[in-house]
Amino acid sequence: MSGNPFEDGEGDWLVVLNADGHHALWRPFLGLPEGWRTVHRGPDRDGALDYVERHASTLPGTPAA
Repeated sequence: MSGNPFEDGEGDWLVVLNADGHHALWRPFLGLPEGWRTVHRGPDRDGALDYVERHASTLPGTPAA
């Protein structure tokens, strides 16, 4: 694969979580950064974004939308 693997929405997506409670979208063919764990695996980017919307809380100091 060439280019940025996060630009193309096709293919499987992960949601990963770190000890501070931060969520991020990740690609399953990339190694997880140290300190992150997988909390969701799905067949599309929209499903991963839905998971984050349902499970991520507002971080302290971040204005609510």
